[in-house]
Amino acid sequence: MELQDVLNRIQAELADAGGVGAVADYIPELATVAPDSFGMAVVTVGGGVSRFGDAERLFSIQSISKVFALAMALQSEGDALWQRVGREPSGHAFNSLVQLENEAGIPRNPFINAGALVVTDVLCSRFAVPENAVVDFLRSITGRDDLLYNRRVARSERETGHRNAALAHFMKSFGNLMNPVDQVLDAYCRQCAIEMSCVDLARAAAVLAGRGVSPATGARLLGSEVVRQLNAVMQTCGTYDGAGDFAVRVGLPAKSGVGGGILAVVPGQCGLCVWSPRVDASGNSVLGVRALERFVALSGHSVF
Repeated sequence: MELQDVLNRIQAELADAGGVGAVADYIPELATVAPDSFGMAVVTVGGGVSRFGDAERLFSIQSISKVFALAMALQSEGDALWQRVGREPSGHAFNSLVQLENEAGIPRNPFINAGALVVTDVLCSRFAVPENAVVDFLRSITGRDDLLYNRRVARSERETGHRNAALAHFMKSFGNLMNPVDQVLDAYCRQCAIEMSCVDLARAAAVLAGRGVSPATGARLLGSEVVRQLNAVMQTCGTYDGAGDFAVRVGLPAKSGVGGGILAVVPGQCGLCVWSPRVDASGNSVLGVRALERFVALSGHSVF
């Protein structure tokens, strides 16, 4: 079955399947998003694009940005990064403080908020304006020079992100945050507030599917070892404390965000992104997971 036919079938099958889950209204600006939006895009390593629904609409990528911040940190720090953040599933909510006390301020992985703050701290040491560096990096791998972060969303997240502030101060007390806490939190919230579409994110995911090579130009944008590590950590930790269930149902390296997006990678084949703002208790898009589950079943693409 052709990829566009697969997407058309998914759209038809799930047309009346919305209504489960809720938008992430603890970030007030995200509460204003139309909850029944639904779009999906696939970009092959050869550059072919398939899509449906709201695939061209911009949305707040939130924690999906952690993939690309991690890519930048790995390219600058190499394996030394793993001395400050682990690579294991946490088994706890993405904003939990539970493990940091017993594990000396070392977060379990770079995709929970504590780990992402450590990665952002690395970028704060490397770049004068780290959030702009992440935007520039995403522009380079998508070919879109107009990508921006939404200042209202960033401010909304910063003003209500008390747990993130607690995580940052706690890690600072253990010596695992080198820059001022406010600087790290500002950069992190702005990074999460970057707005992209499913097509944009599928293009970025296609670079990961192509082992770091751009499907548009053939240029190498990421080292193959960095891509291997990114895909591995996405497979085990990319959907928070729902990672095990996601692996069984979908079986692809993926990263979700509480804005309702899920980026996924079929190594050697294509990159995908699906967006539906209603999320479950773990922060994963309810309809998005179902759409990816159907994609794997209909296309036969899986790493297992």
